[in-house]
Amino acid sequence: MKLRLAPYFIRQAIQNVRKNWLVHIVGVSTMVISFLIFGAFLLLFYNVDSWIHGWGDSLSMSVYLEDGIDGTAKEKVLSLIRGIPGAHIERTITKKQAFLDLKRALGREANILDGLPRNPLPASIEVVFRPSEGNKPDPGKLRKKLETFAGVEEVQYSEEWLNRFEGLMRVFRLAGLIIGGLLGLGVLFIVTNTIKLTIYSRQEEIGIMKLVGATDWFVKTPFLIEGSIQGVVSGFLSILILYSGYIILSVKKADILGLALLDFVFIPNSYTLTIFLVSVALGLLGSFIALGRFFRI
Repeated sequence: MKLRLAPYFIRQAIQNVRKNWLVHIVGVSTMVISFLIFGAFLLLFYNVDSWIHGWGDSLSMSVYLEDGIDGTAKEKVLSLIRGIPGAHIERTITKKQAFLDLKRALGREANILDGLPRNPLPASIEVVFRPSEGNKPDPGKLRKKLETFAGVEEVQYSEEWLNRFEGLMRVFRLAGLIIGGLLGLGVLFIVTNTIKLTIYSRQEEIGIMKLVGATDWFVKTPFLIEGSIQGVVSGFLSILILYSGYIILSVKKADILGLALLDFVFIPNSYTLTIFLVSVALGLLGSFIALGRFFRI
């Protein structure tokens, strides 16, 4: 294809879009919705994955104390924890405070706790480990060591939850691949049928062009550009709407027990570029599939 013909092909593609504007609006709208669904899933997955791994990198422990522990035994446990290298006591929680925290967390449903005969929650000590670089403690050994202390009933640490969430994240990845594949097939179907409709509307014109000697590629190129335009517009709008929704609706940071637990961020530039390029590629591929029924490629 000669470059001097490029303005003609682009002009023809734009004219095709204008003549069939309603069909293209429906097609672009459906593509945008498809990419928004996938983009929202990607945004959620990226943040949850980052949060889980960030949480696992900074080790924290909850040391649950036995009921009825006296002040001397509790102070001894605190002293033993302070003696562990890199251990910092973030918060000590009494049974009463744990119960009040639970009521606040339940909000309007807190009245379900009123019928309890006694407070079932244990007192606890929240411990955060800030070891020096390259000297990360072994959480399993620390847990066993802490559970040998008199007055300590149970110890839970963040990496236990990380290991449980890893399996869940693998399921999310598989679900993402399935959702992405199904949405991709749906987008191909939409683009293919949109281009088919524009070809049907110009069949007589295409037949005349072929009679006067126009090559297949001369006739096909505007339709390929048309599919690419559909992909470009859909990709751009889906990213713009996704980012606008993130700005308006997202909770930037959630704090629990005074610790920054989740920093909600937008997907990286590489992800947005991938969504855009996939949109353009699917638009072009859909055009090829549609044209294959009318021309010998």
